[in-house]
Amino acid sequence: MKEVRLWTASDVSDWLTDEGMQEYMDALRNVDGPALLRLSEEDFKASPLSLVTGDSGRQLLERIETLRFTSQMKAHKNNNHENSNQANGHSGITLSVSNGKILNGSPKNGLHSKVVRILIPSLPEQERTPYPTEWFKTGVAFLYALFCFLTTTVVISVVHERVPPKEESPPLPDKFFDLFNRVEWAFSICEINGMLLVGLWFTQWLLLKHRSIIGRRFFFIVGTLYLYRCVTMYVTTLPVPGMHFKCSPKLFGDWEAQSRRVMKMMAGGGLSITGSHSLCGDYLYSGHTVMLTLTYLFIKEYSPRRFWWYHWICWCLSAVGIFCILLAHDHYTIDVVLAYFMTTRLFWWYHTMANQQALKEISTGNLFSRVWWFSPFQYFESNVRGIVPRNYQLPFLLQTMTSARVKYSKLDSRES
Repeated sequence: MKEVRLWTASDVSDWLTDEGMQEYMDALRNVDGPALLRLSEEDFKASPLSLVTGDSGRQLLERIETLRFTSQMKAHKNNNHENSNQANGHSGITLSVSNGKILNGSPKNGLHSKVVRILIPSLPEQERTPYPTEWFKTGVAFLYALFCFLTTTVVISVVHERVPPKEESPPLPDKFFDLFNRVEWAFSICEINGMLLVGLWFTQWLLLKHRSIIGRRFFFIVGTLYLYRCVTMYVTTLPVPGMHFKCSPKLFGDWEAQSRRVMKMMAGGGLSITGSHSLCGDYLYSGHTVMLTLTYLFIKEYSPRRFWWYHWICWCLSAVGIFCILLAHDHYTIDVVLAYFMTTRLFWWYHTMANQQALKEISTGNLFSRVWWFSPFQYFESNVRGIVPRNYQLPFLLQTMTSARVKYSKLDSRES
């Protein structure tokens, strides 16, 4: 890599991308290497740099200070190298930087060398790379999603006891139901499409290089969506969307039987196709729409843009699945609309905040910091710097199997 003082504006943009600070690219688009090294705190108090971040450029200035130190070290090393070549009969000093080992300092060309050892401590992973794995945080996000799924199932069981009989409270008027007659098998198509999308996303996630970061994003978003769903289901209990519903009998406070129902739903994934979901009341909003929409959003976001055919296939699976929910008359139209709105907005808000370093800090200009889930968001994304690249690699087990293979080469035998 060439010296910083020789960098062009394009090199500065590449460096900002590598450091995960793409938000500065527009403000520094005309800045070259020497101008970058001259930046100070005063520059971040004026426009346009003052409009980019809420930390007064602290993180960028720290990286620039590292660049200055590296640039000075290279210049000092080059000067010493030139002086030692010009000196004749004088003893020189060889500066060797290593990880704690003293390099061989034997005399060369009649010059006596003195070795100076500089110890460079190994940095933690979050300082070595802008995308640390941090599997512990991913585990926390998974437990959070599991807790939200369990809470949702318990709330469904509770709400089921409050659903009025369809003979007393008939289905509410719905424009979609007026236009399309019910198709009995449509909901099975919806659940099959949902399982296909979940399977495709899980396979794609296993092949991602930064799967730990992306995994905890998925777990946190899906868990939060289902937590919101618990609130909407509990506060407003809608009558069944159609007279075709056959709801399980009410248990009237039999908590042991309700616990068995909850476990059965959890084991079957809450799907009607598995026979695990026969409860009523979980209408506002649609959990099936959440999964169909969210898996498509993650598939498209973390796959190469050139895979347009793959994106279209997944979009069709999602769109057909959502349409079949309404075609089966298993959810009101408002359930689907609200689920789509909540899923897309939470996905876009979260990723916008994760991709902008300034939005990860509490400040008067960052109104996103007022949302209730900002603290867990900071915990999950604090060490992730910049947009996570769509890089792929083999899973750990396949890597181990591949590296364990022994390669043999044929040796030519020659008779003496």
